Amino acid sequence: MNFLRMSELNLTDKVVLIREDLNVPIKGGKVTSDARLQASIPTIKMALEKGAAVIVCSHLGRPTEGNPEAVYSLAPVADYLTEKLSSQLSTPVRLNSDYLTQGANVKSGEVVLLENVRFNDGEKKNDATLAKKYADLCDVFVMDAFGTAHRAQASTEGVTQAMRQADKTVCAGPLLAAELDALSLALETPAQPMLAIVGGSKVSTKLEVLHSLAEVCTQIIVGGGIANTFLAAQGHSVGASLYEADLLDIARDIMTKTEILLPEYVVVADKDDIDFADFTGSLQKATATIKSVDAIGDNDMILDIAPESAQQLADAIINAKTILWNGPVGVFEVDAFGQGTQILATAVRDSDGFSIAGGGDTLAAIDKYQVADGVSYMSTGGGAFLEFVEGKVLPAVAALQIDA
Repeated sequence: MNFLRMSELNLTDKVVLIREDLNVPIKGGKVTSDARLQASIPTIKMALEKGAAVIVCSHLGRPTEGNPEAVYSLAPVADYLTEKLSSQLSTPVRLNSDYLTQGANVKSGEVVLLENVRFNDGEKKNDATLAKKYADLCDVFVMDAFGTAHRAQASTEGVTQAMRQADKTVCAGPLLAAELDALSLALETPAQPMLAIVGGSKVSTKLEVLHSLAEVCTQIIVGGGIANTFLAAQGHSVGASLYEADLLDIARDIMTKTEILLPEYVVVADKDDIDFADFTGSLQKATATIKSVDAIGDNDMILDIAPESAQQLADAIINAKTILWNGPVGVFEVDAFGQGTQILATAVRDSDGFSIAGGGDTLAAIDKYQVADGVSYMSTGGGAFLEFVEGKVLPAVAALQIDA
């Protein structure tokens, strides 16, 4: 990929509009989880250090366009940024709700946060008129929100096109650039052998991911309901476990393209002990039993990889030079069904290979088992991460690319 990077530009006295992903949970007017905000701050600081007048924009939640609601206001985010950037600011971060009609009115050394872009009619439909209004606010547009890069919207792809039409500068911010660098390293020029860990409840939701990874991976470890489908494709009974009978032929086809690593021993629970209305809660009381995949009973539900098999799979992880991880391999929220995920997570941490992990459940497992220090890169992209792995074009990234 070839694109301008914000780090390369002279931004002195330039008005810079940065699209971040500040879509964070807010309760009682306070930010309750600041991971995305923490990730965005280095970009804002860099722009200030380069002498720019900084405008930041983002969406928050799913409001009805044209109908602003206080619950979706970015006001608490403005307060948060003011606190975290106080040492570099001469004035607090201002929340601007009238920017489409009155402009941003920002000076060098200041930061203005635009009110939720999803309050604007045409944002999600990538309205060209709205995109031009965003472009009119600035001299330089910085796309730094990888988590929204798979959506062609006015504040992501549309504004980039409007900036180009006006012969203005567009570039990737440090956060977006780091995501693309890490994913390109893992998928375009991976050191071999490459191994992927793909967990989840259904093959159908990860079908394109599995097909794409089968082209570049020497081995793929599958977990969760996905593993059950592959076990069934090999002729094993999976009892009462979740699996997709209509995808057995597809599973067999994938197994002809790369080596799918499956457990010999799994952890099961009796389905009669499980309340599906309170799945995780009921599993806290369920009995976890280790069984061979050749001895699964009709009432057994496979919920994890047994420690012995997980350790065998961990050996493959240790030997890999590139590791891509998306999804836990068991119901890791319940300790009795989380040992498989823990063992594999520890192996990723201890491996000398380049590792990249993405997806909400994956990041939650990394946090639970405290292995973040051993993961080379953790993607916050969610849907964009999966679509990139699938080989899909991300509209907001494609719009940034320039000829070599």
